[in-house]
Amino acid sequence: MRRIEIHDAEVMRIAVQQEILRSEESRYDHRLHGILLACAGRSSYEIAELFGQSPRTVQYWLRRFKERGLVGVSDSERPGRPSVIDTKIRTALGKDLRKSPRDLGYAQNLWDGKLLSFHLRKRYRVQMGERQCRRMFGQLGFRRRKPRPLIAKADPDAQVRYKKTQDHGSPS
Repeated sequence: MRRIEIHDAEVMRIAVQQEILRSEESRYDHRLHGILLACAGRSSYEIAELFGQSPRTVQYWLRRFKERGLVGVSDSERPGRPSVIDTKIRTALGKDLRKSPRDLGYAQNLWDGKLLSFHLRKRYRVQMGERQCRRMFGQLGFRRRKPRPLIAKADPDAQVRYKKTQDHGSPS
C-alpha cells in the first residue's frame, strides 16, 4: 500500500497539536489514544515521540489511568487564584454598574477599568488593577461601550442641517 503524503507535514503536525490543546474534549481523546497505543504494547517513549509530548507526560497519563480509570485521564478542575471579590461584593458591584457613574458621584458618564478600580478601592476597600477590572465587566455580563467622539470646534447647528439636507451618497 502506498504511503499518503501530506504537504507541509511538520506545519500540519503543529497545527493539529495546537487544535488538540484548544479543547478539553480533544485533550481527553488524545490521552485515550495514547493509552490505546500503550495497550498495544508501545512504550511511553514511542507514544511521546508520536504525539509530540514528553515521555514523562505520557507516563503521567498511564499512571492516572491505572489508578483511577477513565476519570483519571480527563482534565480535572483547575481552581486558579481565589477571587478577591466575594459573592456579596460581586452582587453589590453588579447593582453599582447598572447605575451611571454620575449617580455615584463620579464625573464620568461611562464605566471603564480605571474608574471601576477606583470605585472598588473607595467603596469596598478592594485593590484590583485596571485590566482585571475590565475583565470583571465581562464576568458580570456587561459589554464595553465607547462614547461617541466629538469633533473639536464643530458647529452643532451646521451638523444638524447637514444631516437633514444632504443625500450623503445613498443609493436611490
